[in-house]
Amino acid sequence: MAIIIGYLLPLFLSLIIISSVSANFQRDVEITWGDGRGQIKNNGELLTLSLDKSSGSGFQSRNEYLFGKIDMQMKLVPGNSAGTVTTLYLKSPGTTWDEIDFEFLGNSSGEPYTLHTNVYTQGKGDKEQQFKLWFDPTADFHTYSILWNPQRIIFTVDGTPIREFKNMESVGTLFPKNKPMRMYSSLWNADDWATRGGLVKTDWSKAPFTASYRGFKQEACVWSNGKSSCGSKQRTTTGSWLSQQLDSTAQQRMRWVQRNYMIYNYCTDTKRFPQGLPKECLAA
Repeated sequence: MAIIIGYLLPLFLSLIIISSVSANFQRDVEITWGDGRGQIKNNGELLTLSLDKSSGSGFQSRNEYLFGKIDMQMKLVPGNSAGTVTTLYLKSPGTTWDEIDFEFLGNSSGEPYTLHTNVYTQGKGDKEQQFKLWFDPTADFHTYSILWNPQRIIFTVDGTPIREFKNMESVGTLFPKNKPMRMYSSLWNADDWATRGGLVKTDWSKAPFTASYRGFKQEACVWSNGKSSCGSKQRTTTGSWLSQQLDSTAQQRMRWVQRNYMIYNYCTDTKRFPQGLPKECLAA
C-alpha cells in the first residue's frame, strides 16, 4: 500500500515547460458562479468552494488549452457528503463539446467516495469508468491530474495512473484533439442521482459543504487568438508530455488500481451494449 501511495509516475522526461509557474489562483482562475460561495484565500494559494441549499459554486481557468497536463490538489467534502458532486474537468464550449472528467460523488459518513471518469468528443460520452479510492480524500489534500496529448488521455491520482483513454480513431472512435478546452471545477447538489442512484439524499443540516483546492499546475499548449503556444518543434519533442505514454511500471500500477478499486467499466458492460461492446474496448 505504501509503495502505491508513494509512487510518482515519471511523466516528465526531458520536459518542456510551456506554461508552468507557481500556483496562484488570483492570477490563474476566476470564480464564475456561487454568489460568494467560492473564495480565494492566503494570497492566492488556497481556493474553497461551498454548497448550501440555495446554491453551489465553481471556477474556471483563465487560459484555454489545446493539449496539456493539469494538476490540482484537492481536499473533498468531509463527513456526510451524500448527494454532493465535486468536479475537476476540461471542457470546450458549444453543443458538440469535448470534455475530460473527474467527478467525485459524495456518500454517507464512513462510506467511500465514488470517483467517476468520462471522456466526451463532439458531445458524445458514454465512456465511464468508476473507482473507489485507496485513501480518505477528505482527510488531506491529494493530487488529481489529467494528461491530454494527441495520442492519449491519462487520469492519475497522486501520480498513480488509474485510467488511460487512447486515441483509437483508427477503429472509428472519436478522440478530442481539435477543440481548445478550459479547466473547470465545481461543487453542486445532485442528490437525484449522485449517491446510490439517488436513494440517499443530501442532509442539508450538514451544510455548508466545503471542498478545498491548492497547487494548481498547468503545463500546456495555451490557446489564444486562434494560435497555440506550442510550436511545431515542441509538439514533436521526444520525451515531453505531448508524446508521453505509460511505461511498463506505470501500466502495472494502473492494472493494480483497476483490479482492486475499479467498480464500473463501460468496456465490460455487455447489458448496456447488447449489440456489441464499443470498438475501442475490443481493440484495447
